[in-house]
Amino acid sequence: MPLTRAAILRLIAWIVGIGVLIVATGPRMPDMLRRLGDISLHAPNWALWERVSWIVKLHVASALAAFVIGSAILLQRKGSGLHKTLGWAWVFAMASTAISSLWITGLNGDSWSLVHLLSGWTIIALPMGVWAIRNRKVQIHRRAMTGMFVGGLLVAGALTFIPGRIMFETFFG
Repeated sequence: MPLTRAAILRLIAWIVGIGVLIVATGPRMPDMLRRLGDISLHAPNWALWERVSWIVKLHVASALAAFVIGSAILLQRKGSGLHKTLGWAWVFAMASTAISSLWITGLNGDSWSLVHLLSGWTIIALPMGVWAIRNRKVQIHRRAMTGMFVGGLLVAGALTFIPGRIMFETFFG
């Protein structure tokens, strides 16, 4: 059975995504692997958050809000008044998450890392997703918003648990 154009594009997207993750985490890989051996299960260490800047706190709060709202949206009937209201709240939370991330560095010294590509993608794709639904292009809207939920929240969120980062240290360090 021949591959369809859409299947080939999805495969390319996965390969590029995995490549970006490898390049983004590559320089820290030796430290990450060493730290994985130090994992200990314990209650979260919330004291670490006293030294975290307000922009990181805003970023995490926005991301958590976007995750909760986005999960609720995915579980309910689409097109309802509640969907639209939650959708606008989600767009605001995602925009806040993406924009605040531009002031957060550390994976790549004091400059942006490849993970920031997700932020740029989100900043561009959010208005495109809103435009799509306002112009009754439901499939484009669905793909854009689902893609941002998966890439901008789930994948980026998973990357916050890289050894040496605050989320890893809070829960496993």
